[in-house]
Amino acid sequence: MPSHVARVFITGASSGIGEALARHYAGRGASLGLVGRRVAALEALARSLPGTHALYGLDVADPVALGDAAADFIARFGLPEVVVANAGVSVGTLTEAADDLAAFERVLRTNLLGMVTTFQPFVAPMRAAGRGRLVGIASVAGIRGLPGAGAYSASKAAVIAYLESLRVELHGSGVKVVTIAPGYIETPMTAVNTYPMPFLLPVEQAAARFAKAIDAGTSYCVIPWQMGVVAKLLRLLPNPLFDRLFARAGRKPRGLPL
Repeated sequence: MPSHVARVFITGASSGIGEALARHYAGRGASLGLVGRRVAALEALARSLPGTHALYGLDVADPVALGDAAADFIARFGLPEVVVANAGVSVGTLTEAADDLAAFERVLRTNLLGMVTTFQPFVAPMRAAGRGRLVGIASVAGIRGLPGAGAYSASKAAVIAYLESLRVELHGSGVKVVTIAPGYIETPMTAVNTYPMPFLLPVEQAAARFAKAIDAGTSYCVIPWQMGVVAKLLRLLPNPLFDRLFARAGRKPRGLPL
C-alpha cells in the first residue's frame, strides 16, 4: 500500500491506541471516521486534528448504528483504505463471582462481536474494490489464559482466531487482514494496573509501529517485538510450569466501569 492513506475508519478512537492512531493518520493527511461512546472526547480530538473528519458516537456492540456509520462515511468520503477495529474493554474477572457474569458478557460482546460488527459493512465493498486493510487489535493476553483475566484473555484469544479465519476467507481478494497483538502500551487501560508491565511502550511510538505493520499488510505481529519473544516462549511452556509461574501473577482490578 502506498504511504498516502486518504481514508481511515477507527473504533475506540476517543482515547488510548485509537486516539494515537487517529493523530498518526490525520498527520498523514487522511480523513477519518472516528467511532467511540464518549462523544465529547471525540469532538475534542477532532478539533485538535488537521483535516475533515466524521464523528460517530455509538457502541460497537450495536450493529445497526455501526452499519449506518459505515454507510455515512463511505457516502461522504469514499471507501476507506484502512478500517481499524480497536474498541475494547478490560476488567478483572473471576468465574466464581456471580457479580462478574455481566462483565464477562460485556467484555466478550465488545472485544469480539464488536470487531465483527465493525468489519461487516466494509468486507463486501472492499472485496468488490479488490483492496483495503481490515485491522484487528488483539493482545498478547490472548496467547495464554491469565489469572483474573478470564474474560479479557478469552476475548483476545477469540479475536486472534476470528481474524485468522477472516484472513483466509479473503485470501486472494486484494483485501489484507492485519492482526496486531500489543503488549503493554501506555494507555488509560493499562494505567489502572498495579503490577509491573515489562517493555511498556508509549502510545505514540506504538501507533507509528502499528501503522508500519498496516502499510505492509503484515498478517500477524506483536508490538513491541520483545513481547513477541515472550509470547513465543509462553506458547512453549508446559502447563505445569506455566501454572506454577503465573498462579501469583498480578491481576487487573475487578469492578472497573465498562
